[in-house]
Amino acid sequence: MRQFEGCGFNIINFHEKADVYLINTCTVTSVAEKKCRNAIRQAIAQNPDAVVAVTGCFAQNNARQIAQIPGVTLIVGNDRKHLLPQLVEEALRHREVNPTPQEPVAFQLAYSGGDRTRTFFKIQDGCDYFCTYCAIPFARGRSRSATIAETVAMAREIAATGTREVVLTGVNTGTFGRQHGEQFIDLLRELDHVEGILRYRISSIEPNLLTDEIIDFVASSRAFLPHFHIPLQAGSDKVLQMMHRHYDTALYAERLAHIKRVMPHACIAADVITGFNGEDNETFAQSIAFIDSLPISYLHVFPYSDRLGTAALRMAEKVPVPVRKARSLELHKLSDRKRHAFVESHIGTVREVLWEHTPHTLDTETVLQGWTDNYIRLQRPFDPALLGTVTPFPVTKLTVVENFSCED
Repeated sequence: MRQFEGCGFNIINFHEKADVYLINTCTVTSVAEKKCRNAIRQAIAQNPDAVVAVTGCFAQNNARQIAQIPGVTLIVGNDRKHLLPQLVEEALRHREVNPTPQEPVAFQLAYSGGDRTRTFFKIQDGCDYFCTYCAIPFARGRSRSATIAETVAMAREIAATGTREVVLTGVNTGTFGRQHGEQFIDLLRELDHVEGILRYRISSIEPNLLTDEIIDFVASSRAFLPHFHIPLQAGSDKVLQMMHRHYDTALYAERLAHIKRVMPHACIAADVITGFNGEDNETFAQSIAFIDSLPISYLHVFPYSDRLGTAALRMAEKVPVPVRKARSLELHKLSDRKRHAFVESHIGTVREVLWEHTPHTLDTETVLQGWTDNYIRLQRPFDPALLGTVTPFPVTKLTVVENFSCED
């Protein structure tokens, strides 16, 4: 968005008639791909004469399929996203369909714009793990990143924009720096010294890469928050082995126990896939019992879906779709209970809250909302002086904003 605006484009709502539509696609599930195809067709229907540019992981893995949709102008691979304004301007002049994306190789640091409260800072891309259910390595390529020095330099650029909170993102963030002989923990230490950035969150990190050293650093750091997103995927060692994950349930439980030892107030999120090939009633029951026993604060639940090119396609014992949906609903309900219990445990405490720049309307009353350091959403009466500031605030039943959903 920043690049397009810098080239003189105006950003408008996707549902309005535009000269250029940009669809950034996902391939993590079949539902995501369906939504991408629908978005492409919607753009073409709104203005058949527009340049329709499609990028992202679905475009990377399924360029031929997308090219067969009449009206698509550009298909841009993940490594060429930073060239989109230039490619769009060329397409506006020549109307030529872009060739199939090439294998991802290069890495481009990037961060989101348009939100003065927080930004998402892409520090790593690609993955070397090739879990049996996942198509992302085919779309994103091998793990790669910039150097610590380059990454810190861009963090200073972000700080200069006035952004208060930075979320570190990547496909497999814990592998940051390996190609340069550097380590993720060393990046965290350097980022902690960047003036102007008040808060950092690590968007996601694999449990086998979340070392005690990283946990202890977060517990004592200036700006890194007690909020962890640690993929689990299954609470059964049998299923984890079939998924080709790089840990077992014992290691996962130990990581969470260490976090709670040094940060009892920490928020811990987990990803879970249900209905994976070979997940029978017994292994699903094991997953439910294991997750219930852990100090997890909430879940991201994904029903398994087949991905082209993955090893899971060769596995027998398919779980029927209705069973996947039923198990997903059970996990969503467990997540809601976990989230409610986590919030309830903090009622009566005072936490540091970053108040967002965008006010909210609640029953005709304007309020400020923000997140505590450990990811509890709170609200208070509107006060313009607090926009973008971090202040202590009580967690009460009246100040908590809770949105629970059991929907897939």
